[in-house]
Amino acid sequence: MNNNKEELGFVGLLKSFPRPFWVASAMELFERWAWYGLFAVLALYLTGSTDEGALGFNHIQKGEIMSYVTFILYLLPIITGAIADKIGYKLSLIIAYTLLGTGYYFMGEVTSYTAVFLVFLWVAVGAAMFKPVASAIVTKSTDKRNSSFGFGVFYMMVNIGGFFGPLFSAKLRDHYGWKIVFIMAASAIAVNMLLVLFVFKEPNREKNNESFGETISKSVKNIIEALSDMKLTILLVIMIGFWLMFNQLFYTLPTFIEDWVNTKPLGEFLDNASFVPQFFADFFKNKEGGVNPEMIVNLDAFFIVVFQMLISTIILKWKAINAMMSGILIAIIGIALSFYTNNVFYTIFGIFIFAIGEMTSNPKFSDYIAKISPKGKEALYMGTYFLPIALANLLTKWITGDLYEKYADKVSLLEKTLSDKGIKLPEVGSALSKQEFIDKLHALKSINVEEVLKFVPPEDKIENWKPVVTQIKNYAKEHGIENLSLSGEFSKNDLIHKAADAMNMTPDQLTQYLWDTYHPGQIWYVIAGIGLITIVGLVIYDRVVAAKAKTDQLT
Repeated sequence: MNNNKEELGFVGLLKSFPRPFWVASAMELFERWAWYGLFAVLALYLTGSTDEGALGFNHIQKGEIMSYVTFILYLLPIITGAIADKIGYKLSLIIAYTLLGTGYYFMGEVTSYTAVFLVFLWVAVGAAMFKPVASAIVTKSTDKRNSSFGFGVFYMMVNIGGFFGPLFSAKLRDHYGWKIVFIMAASAIAVNMLLVLFVFKEPNREKNNESFGETISKSVKNIIEALSDMKLTILLVIMIGFWLMFNQLFYTLPTFIEDWVNTKPLGEFLDNASFVPQFFADFFKNKEGGVNPEMIVNLDAFFIVVFQMLISTIILKWKAINAMMSGILIAIIGIALSFYTNNVFYTIFGIFIFAIGEMTSNPKFSDYIAKISPKGKEALYMGTYFLPIALANLLTKWITGDLYEKYADKVSLLEKTLSDKGIKLPEVGSALSKQEFIDKLHALKSINVEEVLKFVPPEDKIENWKPVVTQIKNYAKEHGIENLSLSGEFSKNDLIHKAADAMNMTPDQLTQYLWDTYHPGQIWYVIAGIGLITIVGLVIYDRVVAAKAKTDQLT
């Protein structure tokens, strides 16, 4: 590739990139579409009510699946990057897409905790195979003239995929049920498989003659060498706090919105605002007239796409560590607002504030690592960038799992209320009796109950409702009723409606009662506290560790 430093115009820049660059950028878009299309709704799928096709797991199980698997995902590129250098990019991509495509599909087929965990881990291995290869292709397809612009284009593709994936997930699952989300993700990966098989041409790369063991060992030694610099290691440990706080936007906020935030006022606003086109309002609203949580959380990506260049311009001359501290402080305010009330407009405003903090701090983090890297070791130090992200994902289980389950989970708080009031209802997940199941059929009001009773066995105690539910859903589909909400067990939705009846309330009144009684939004204290500890850590780091390093350089 030509490394001359002549100025290139916009068109010249676009023409300067070889085919592998554009193929890698397109593959990044579809891979992010698939990943965020699933990950943005994963917490909702794992903990959602079984009669809506979700899995009905508790939040501790959700936390274990999401946190442990993503922890492994962010550690694996240390190994998978070395493997890709050894076996070649094309073969690595084929392996990655095989794992991702099959993994996404089967995630929609399995329902047990163990199976979901293992298949999601399967997906994570595929994602870890893809991550270092895509970046390496862009690196090898750019030079000093166009690398900054090239990585800008690549980052834009990341955000386009990350923005549109959740939008389509929200709309598709609202109309066709949960399984379509996994089919969508697998389809996006299928596009990438076609691209790598028929369009992608591997860029020139130095062949690695080392054994697999030597290659992986060398990668691990490089990381250890970088971490031997304590000013880098201390910074990485401090930044775990930022990523731990950041994770709550995707791990915890969607379920918080689902449990506590009434989104119907937002749907009404979209309907009544004269400046909002009706087709736009209809796209964002769900079938209940509200807006799905993933649509709201996805505004973070939208705000970044719109405002990143402006924020980057404003902070251009800021000292990197000052920008990081300012950004984290702004993000704390945003995350606190997001969890503080059950008012959807405050939630959106909080996400906007959080996005400003994210745009201010996140780019400066990688910039700061580059600045403290010894000359000639920039790539070595940048290889540690994902370590605090990995550890933050591991620790996130405590907040999104244990903490949320105890202090903010709607079902847990409702069960406590029922126990205090002496109201006895079946446990969530217990099998329905025949009469309870028939009552559920009558409550649907969308099928001919007498017609579908032929699928219900005559005995009073039915051990396995699954084939019965499947037959009724197939019958409903044949008669034009799509996405029928039905299960053979006492679901979370059943608990909420039965409890509301027992307490002479509507479900919305019951939600407000639980909110006023237990104040679940107070978990923001913990999340914001982690952010404040991070800022204090950065202040001490700047005044002690960084200052000492600067003094040592002068002497």
